[in-house]
Amino acid sequence: MRFGLFGGATAHNNGRVSDSQHYKAFIDYVVEAEQLGFHSTFLVEHHFTGIGQVSASINLLTYLAAKTSRMRLGTAVVVLPWHNPVLLAEQAATLDLLSDGRFDFGIGRGYRPNEFDGFQIPMTEAEERYQECVEILKKAMSSSERFSHKGKRWHFEDIVVEPPVVQKPHPPLWLATFSERATREAAEDGYNLLLDQRADPDAVGARVKLYREIVEGKGQRFDPMSIGVARALCLAPTPQAREAAHRARFDFAQGVNNIGSNRMAPQMNPNRPQTLEDSKRLTEINALIGPPDEVIQRLKRLEAMGVEYVLMMDVTWSRDTLRLFAKEVMPEFKPKAMAAE
Repeated sequence: MRFGLFGGATAHNNGRVSDSQHYKAFIDYVVEAEQLGFHSTFLVEHHFTGIGQVSASINLLTYLAAKTSRMRLGTAVVVLPWHNPVLLAEQAATLDLLSDGRFDFGIGRGYRPNEFDGFQIPMTEAEERYQECVEILKKAMSSSERFSHKGKRWHFEDIVVEPPVVQKPHPPLWLATFSERATREAAEDGYNLLLDQRADPDAVGARVKLYREIVEGKGQRFDPMSIGVARALCLAPTPQAREAAHRARFDFAQGVNNIGSNRMAPQMNPNRPQTLEDSKRLTEINALIGPPDEVIQRLKRLEAMGVEYVLMMDVTWSRDTLRLFAKEVMPEFKPKAMAAE
């Protein structure tokens, strides 16, 4: 089993709890995570939040490419309807080149109304814009010759994207999924899979099984590292620490709901917990919560379902938690030969 990070950085947080932290502290956090043996970091992309969440994930990952040497660098996700696909392909190719082929390109359609409102793009157009952007991205990153494109939203004439990518035909494309339909789409279209942290373990197991069956049904080899499962990490050695973790998770969910709504017509996201008790119940089901031995057992349950790649988000971004996880939990999932070294 391999472990990565999930989340991002922020320029400021105004005392609020978010899935981010100050940029410099975040960079130091990621660099130490690589030294501790973490496999990757996946960054979110968000806009107009008022709390400074990452808006230019590829820029930040390019900086991290210079600060790291082994860690894979992923987006989770770049929301395609808001981007010029050719400019985006150039940025992605540059990151892939500078990282020596360590870029994982997570893409999506977007879900926050305030972001679509800010860009003045109707959410009803998200799907068609996404599909056209994917078509152009694939062509732009994999073509060595010039090409043209005339679509509904974008027109390009006699272009070639530079620099060329290191990973052929292009960096792995990762699709964030929240349903069986999206899981099926990812498997059928050749995407890697990002599973959300709110899905319960049984749902995760069912999606992993479905994805694997479709991939193998196409006569292809299933790679367990093609599925990253996001999980909240709440290492809590004491009852008091567990209670504090519950409060932090609830505050995080409330904050995400608030910044993701349309400010003129705010509404609660029905997929997020509405009360602290509701949040506690869901966290106890879905999160990696408890002392190290309990977290190990929760991970082993996922492992038994075929999960071998876990992306973790600690809303406190504690480096002590990172170190404790690396010391007490990770050795339980290393091959015996490596653990003995």
